[in-house]
Amino acid sequence: MKKALLFSALLLAGCSDSKNNEADQPAANTYTLVFLDKTQSVDPKDHFVKTKYSAALKNLVDQNIRAEGDQLEVYFIHENTSKARALTVRSRTAREDTRSLSLTDLEAAENAYNLSIQRERQIITTALVDKLMEDNRSASNTETHISAAAQVIASALQNNPRVSAWFFSDMVESRKAGRNFHSKPPQSQEQATAWATEDAAAYKHHNLAGTDIHVILPFSPTSSSKINNPHVTVYWKTFFGELGAGEVREE
Repeated sequence: MKKALLFSALLLAGCSDSKNNEADQPAANTYTLVFLDKTQSVDPKDHFVKTKYSAALKNLVDQNIRAEGDQLEVYFIHENTSKARALTVRSRTAREDTRSLSLTDLEAAENAYNLSIQRERQIITTALVDKLMEDNRSASNTETHISAAAQVIASALQNNPRVSAWFFSDMVESRKAGRNFHSKPPQSQEQATAWATEDAAAYKHHNLAGTDIHVILPFSPTSSSKINNPHVTVYWKTFFGELGAGEVREE
């Protein structure tokens, strides 16, 4: 009986230590990709677009820059999206080891950390908004190669278990030698699904499992379906779904 009680006590202690060790483990760093449309069809200087996009950029920074080592990269969407990395930032705000601090010192350390991470988030948000407003006057602004983002995301997933990808774009693919939604947009949900399945086949070697995708459209709530074509949304949900990505959220 004593042996059984001793074994039970050791087992409970082991479980407790395991839970404590898990609690002590720091959360995995975040990795965020931001794709900014730098083509003629999106005007970041438009009041509605600038307001909506600036607020969304602040929101994503607040969500994803939480600890030292969190990383964010910006790519421009245009004719050569996969080669258009425009900015890389990594959080440098470290949290103090508070295990030996008194309650008073713990509160002071926490306040200092919160102040520091907020300051860093503001700096990153400002850098992102500057990139949003940056003009693209080169010939690359005549094509929109959104599907090339699959290659960028797949590359990021090689070193990160999860990737958060944010698209600030009208999502209108427009390529001279490929799909062109300006000249030939999808006319139905069935057509959008069929096209996306066909186009995704060319990217099947890119596994996007572990990716959360967010789309921030530049359209106002009163935009017509001719401007904000719902079948384009179906296309991208199918396209990224075919490659293993999670739900595509419009925000």
